Amino acid sequence: MSVSTRITTPFTAQSTAADVLSGTGLSGRRIVITGATSGIGLETARALAGAGAEVTLAVRNPDASENAAQDITASTGNNKVHVAHLDVSDQASVAAFVADWRGPLHVLINNAGVMGPPLTRTKEGWELHFATNHYGHFALAIGLRPVLAAAGDARVVSVSSSQHRNSPVVFDDIHFERRPYDPQSAYGQSKTANALFAVEAARRWAGDGITVNAVMPGVVRTNLMRHVDPEVMARFAESGAPELPWKTTEQGAATSVLVGASLLLDGVTGRYFEDCQEAEPLRPENLHGGVADYALDAGNAARLWEVSLKAVGGR
Repeated sequence: MSVSTRITTPFTAQSTAADVLSGTGLSGRRIVITGATSGIGLETARALAGAGAEVTLAVRNPDASENAAQDITASTGNNKVHVAHLDVSDQASVAAFVADWRGPLHVLINNAGVMGPPLTRTKEGWELHFATNHYGHFALAIGLRPVLAAAGDARVVSVSSSQHRNSPVVFDDIHFERRPYDPQSAYGQSKTANALFAVEAARRWAGDGITVNAVMPGVVRTNLMRHVDPEVMARFAESGAPELPWKTTEQGAATSVLVGASLLLDGVTGRYFEDCQEAEPLRPENLHGGVADYALDAGNAARLWEVSLKAVGGR
């Protein structure tokens, strides 16, 4: 990321997605959101549809997601809300989604994710956090690059997390083949990868008019936490969760729609946003915000790109 002035906006941690898009017209914009059945993804889709965009919910279970699409249409009056099958933990599913897409794509929001399961490996032998949160979205984005480029001014939003601070990408043992498995570290390095993807994609795709940024939505109670051990969550709650800056799902979606659709960020690329602002560097006294240097490091980003291309067979 080049050295430049930190981006700020009039919005805050309390702003909702609807606040961010108030007065914004997105008619004619085609948007794909992964993991949009519930939580932050659902509210991101609702806000974008409410502004007039054509929104595709890219989800693992399309039948179960039809209710979500109908709910969005009922609440927004927008009937251009579609559902398509996509399991980002499955490279064949990603390839099928890419092959089926037709026409330009203006915004891709890589929102789906997994957090906290026991050690699980995909058929490729990849650790599940990294396979889902990074490799799946990486393959999706590079596969859709031509249709993003065709849009002329496309945006990609890579949903990261403050938990990236738990681990850099451990290039010598990404998939926990030699080190003890720890779900917090596994989730953390996958979220670091999401931030690094934005850095390198921004550099590589600038000539296509594609901007790519990472976001930290905030601390939101969603279905993402379903795999976390209840005892761990109980200890977490006792030790400090009441002091966390909890957000509603509508507030959690605000930074994603800001980066994905706000005119305030035209041309902005390769950065990491939280609370509707570009994040400041990580500091010890900031317990819940900031971005680690290693998550924006150009060398790490370039290395991860090559590792990921080799893994998913891209180019």
